[in-house]
Amino acid sequence: MSIYVGNLSYQVTQEDLSAVFAEYGTVKRVQLPTDRETGRLRGFAFVEMDSDAEETAAIEALDGAEWMGRDMKVNKAKPREERGGGGGYRGGGGGGGGDRRGNNNFSRRY
Repeated sequence: MSIYVGNLSYQVTQEDLSAVFAEYGTVKRVQLPTDRETGRLRGFAFVEMDSDAEETAAIEALDGAEWMGRDMKVNKAKPREERGGGGGYRGGGGGGGGDRRGNNNFSRRY
């Protein structure tokens, strides 16, 4: 099981989160996702603890608690859902090259 921790400060570190959650048990892992393009923290994290009982205690104690100037959102992480629909094949043929109005921008000169 994993814990979702949301509404985090963008200055938070793995060490900061480990220290806070360690008050409720053994922290096995902390993940702080970053934006692919900017490398900036995304404002949420996932924390894994040694047992379900420790995770439940941390969730009950920390959900809604103010930390680093923000009210944390702490709950059980939900399984990641698949994006899009209907598999990876999009089908279709060539085309493209137009803007939203259907204009072909390739032949324009500005």
